[in-house]
Amino acid sequence: MDTKQLWKNCLAEIETSVSKANYSTWFKNTSILKEESGVVYVAVPNEFVRDWLKNKYHKLITKTIADTYESMRAVEYTITKIESIKQELPQTSEIPQMKQELPLKDLYINPDDNLNPRYHFNSFIVGGFNELAYAASQAIIESPGTKYNPFFVYGATGLGKTHLIQAAGNAIKERYPNKKVHYLTLEKFATDFINSLQNNKANSFKEKYRKYDLLIIDDIQFIGKMEKIQEELFHTFNTFYENNKQIIFSSDKHPNYIPELADRLKSRFAAGMIVDVTEPEYESRLAILKVKLREHNIELDQDIMEYIASNIRGNIRELEGSLNTIVCQYRLKNKALSVSEVKNLLKNSMRPKKNVSIKDVVKVVGDYYNLEESSIYEKTRKKEIVKARQIVMFLLREDFNVSYPLIGQKLGGKDHTTVIHSCLKIKKDIKDDPQILQEIEQIRIMFK
Repeated sequence: MDTKQLWKNCLAEIETSVSKANYSTWFKNTSILKEESGVVYVAVPNEFVRDWLKNKYHKLITKTIADTYESMRAVEYTITKIESIKQELPQTSEIPQMKQELPLKDLYINPDDNLNPRYHFNSFIVGGFNELAYAASQAIIESPGTKYNPFFVYGATGLGKTHLIQAAGNAIKERYPNKKVHYLTLEKFATDFINSLQNNKANSFKEKYRKYDLLIIDDIQFIGKMEKIQEELFHTFNTFYENNKQIIFSSDKHPNYIPELADRLKSRFAAGMIVDVTEPEYESRLAILKVKLREHNIELDQDIMEYIASNIRGNIRELEGSLNTIVCQYRLKNKALSVSEVKNLLKNSMRPKKNVSIKDVVKVVGDYYNLEESSIYEKTRKKEIVKARQIVMFLLREDFNVSYPLIGQKLGGKDHTTVIHSCLKIKKDIKDDPQILQEIEQIRIMFK
């Protein structure tokens, strides 16, 4: 196999999928070192590149190689000195060119602070799914750097986390014109850090980020396993904290779920406010639809909006995507749509409904372990009941996205921190005990 040509072809494909800056930073000095028994070894220049490729681009790399080399079983990353990596990167003329057009919203992004002015609280819907995160953000706006520092908001993709944290940034910028605000993704932070090391400008990097009064870092979940970047973030955070400067993070998971995150960073995150955002409930979905329709300057019948809110039960992006489909059809036909037409348009966008209540989950778990349903709600330390209750909490959170406070309220008035602890314990038990994993998978089958 010609590994040089294989990687050349793969890089040509990868370059069309990432930004020019990211391609130059993370892929420029890489090559395929060797292939053994279906394992492809990608050579990288240092641990930063290795960790970033493993955490952020592994799926893209694996898929790209597999599409070209059918015998591939796995991809591994090996640190090799740059001098020993000899490859010919694909020339621009050999790469399929994609039309680079910025989305309209990106044209409005302020280059000084990276904040998008479209993200404001006047277009932010508050509901049961995000009210705690919203309340915390308002307290921060009132007194940045002194309350909830750091502020760590997490939840699945498409639930409005970026809208929330950027809206907080815009509000602080307006309220305190002399404060310096800056928003960026962890990927940008890491890229700047790597470039500063390569160019011997580490001090410039520190000065750049520590001059701000509010630093907002999105997608912090990718920091797992990146020791040097964790260390730099730790020192940056300490500087902010000691000077009463606010720092805000967003993530798709709780800090305790971020793999190989240093304990000292977990401790720093826990010292402020950690809050989750869940999928919006029916009333919030309906409110979001109304706001989005006003933005499109279109009216839909109430029964159509209720149908959409009842049946598109995923994240906010899925809801917006479905609405965009309807708006496009509305404008094409230049007339109001019927409920049947909307149903037909959205039939492929709907998730199978999970009409499962908390009581249903308690019953299924109780039946599986031969326990009385009522015993799971009782205050007891019997191991078999505690285990069943923790599994109920874990399933409600992981499979049905019920909020921690609601789970605690329904299961004997437990504090939300107790629920978090229970979920973390079961997640750990799943890794350590194959029997627990098997039991939970058998329980999950009972809901299908």
